[in-house]
Amino acid sequence: MEYLVLKWIHIVSSTVLFGTGIGLAFFYFAAHKVKNLAAIKFATQMVVLGDLIFTTPSGFVQLVSGALLISQAGWTLDATWLWVALVLFAFAGACWLPVVWIQVKMRKIAHDATDLSQLPAGYWRYFRQWVLLGSLAFPALLAVFWLMIAKPSF
Repeated sequence: MEYLVLKWIHIVSSTVLFGTGIGLAFFYFAAHKVKNLAAIKFATQMVVLGDLIFTTPSGFVQLVSGALLISQAGWTLDATWLWVALVLFAFAGACWLPVVWIQVKMRKIAHDATDLSQLPAGYWRYFRQWVLLGSLAFPALLAVFWLMIAKPSF
């Protein structure tokens, strides 16, 4: 595959990955801020679906296209910016995997609730964990973007 086409695929998939994450987080926060059970039920359902349709495939495209770009460009892990970017991407992925499980649990709890008061303390504990993991992954991905663009020589 031609390098520029591969690079375009990598950039578009990173945009989908990051943009979907930001968009889903915004709507998730908004639904929980208004404390409306119908909004929370809808948000939990859409966040799980959005991760399935957009985040997961774009994450895989990132891995494959990134590996192909590394190979075609002839880069090695001697380039510090590259291995730091890979470690940060893996860290963000390690934060995201439990988030998927948390979101599925939250969706089930919200779906079973008949009013807002039925969202147990465990639901809100999951929400705090979701916020914490997202707060760790977000700056890691920002740093990956910077590293991919700047390719600094450390």
